Amino acid sequence: MKTFILIGAINAFLAVALGAFGAHGLEGKLEPKYLETWKTAVTYQMFHATGILIVGILAGKLPASALISWSGWLMLVGIILFSGSLYVLSVTKISVLGAITPFGGVAFLISWVLMMVAAVKYL
Repeated sequence: MKTFILIGAINAFLAVALGAFGAHGLEGKLEPKYLETWKTAVTYQMFHATGILIVGILAGKLPASALISWSGWLMLVGIILFSGSLYVLSVTKISVLGAITPFGGVAFLISWVLMMVAAVKYL
C-alpha cells in the first residue's frame, strides 16, 4: 500500500514538474507537434499516477491481491514506456521511439482491466 502511494505521489509530482517545464521551458523551442506530444505524455503520466494512488488505497482496503499489485506495477511500466518514450521523442525527434509507446498503452489497458477484475471479485 505505502509503496504504491509513494510511487503515485512521485509520478504526480513529476507530471506537474514536467508539465511546467514543457509549458515554460520548451515553448518556442519545440515544434507545436512535439509540444503536443509532450503534453500527451504529461497527461497520461498524471492520469496513471492517480491510478497508482488508487491502487495504493485499494491495497489497504482489500485482501492481499495479486490483481491489484499487478495493476499498480503495470501502470508504472506504462508510464515509463508510454510517457517516457513520448518525452524522449519530443526532445530528440527520433521517430523510432514511437514504436515503444503502444507497449506502454497496452500496459495501461491491462492495468485497468486488472483493477476492474479486482473490483468485481473483492468489492
